[in-house]
Amino acid sequence: MKRKTLVVPVTVAAVLACGGYAVTTLTGQDAADTGQERANPPAATEPVVQGDLVSTTSVDGTLGYSKQRKINSGAGGTLTWVGADGAKLERNGKLYAVDGTPVRLWFGTEPMYRKLKNGDTGTDVKQVKQNLIALGYGAGLAADDKFTDGTTKGVKRWQEDHGLQQTGEIGPETIAFAPGPVRVAGAGASVGDRTGPGQQVLTATSADRVVQLKVKVSQAALAKPDSKVEVQLPDTTTGGTIASVGTVAKSGDSPDDKTPRIDVTVTFDDPEKVSGIDQAPATVKLTGQTRRDVLSVPVGALLALKDGSFGVQVVDGDQVREVEVRLGMFAQGRVEITGNGLKAGMRVGVPSV
Repeated sequence: MKRKTLVVPVTVAAVLACGGYAVTTLTGQDAADTGQERANPPAATEPVVQGDLVSTTSVDGTLGYSKQRKINSGAGGTLTWVGADGAKLERNGKLYAVDGTPVRLWFGTEPMYRKLKNGDTGTDVKQVKQNLIALGYGAGLAADDKFTDGTTKGVKRWQEDHGLQQTGEIGPETIAFAPGPVRVAGAGASVGDRTGPGQQVLTATSADRVVQLKVKVSQAALAKPDSKVEVQLPDTTTGGTIASVGTVAKSGDSPDDKTPRIDVTVTFDDPEKVSGIDQAPATVKLTGQTRRDVLSVPVGALLALKDGSFGVQVVDGDQVREVEVRLGMFAQGRVEITGNGLKAGMRVGVPSV
């Protein structure tokens, strides 16, 4: 028995074309013929499988880092040192230096906008105390929003260990806050440049690797926060989670692309396994519809019958019979089918490789 590609009804043909699939029909004698040609088994078979069928949509993206932010100078003077591009800094790491005095990274969500001293209160005070405790300079301190005598002592010990004048006061000329570890994405100024309070010195990101996507609005329903996805990188495939989904649609980057898209950020379930270079291409598989506990066969097993319906060739030893099937969801190179007497484990004919 031979197979050839057949033009199929429009609605199903559109589905098949989107997946790059081909449907075949019998050749030789008329499809109604039940002679010897039908008794010959096909060249290859595959089993009917029972299980979950999940549709996916692949979207191209870019490997990068999240939460880009500016780091501005907290003091006036000459830049004498700037963090190198790509440098990853933990708590107390050196970001830049003005007139030889380093400005170090401390963790906190509120910016360091003033000099703090004994008696001050506020969220920034609480952040200072939290960092002193984390760095080992806060013995006996409570992580509250009051700058106390104990806070002054902790600041002086930190200043002494870093070669600074022990004033017990602390401000933007020596520390800068960011929510967590950062990666230097680029310098906004060079060593030797004059700088002043509020002038940009660095562009930084978080140290977390992410994939940034631009998803068509028509596919936005597939990009749900906290959904699990598969991420394909040039050197590995790994799992990820949709961390954020934009709420404003924007046109494409090129003048010819007017398709509205939303920004989607994907984080990695195991970041330590991700080592690709910044801005490397990435492909994310978004999960769509799931059909549970259904029968499916490879799409290539489908036959287009004379009456416009579809069927499969069921092979049992040297016996071959045609079974008309109703089609369900197409996914993963397979198609959901239902038909008289079909069950898991049966063998169906497929085109030979």
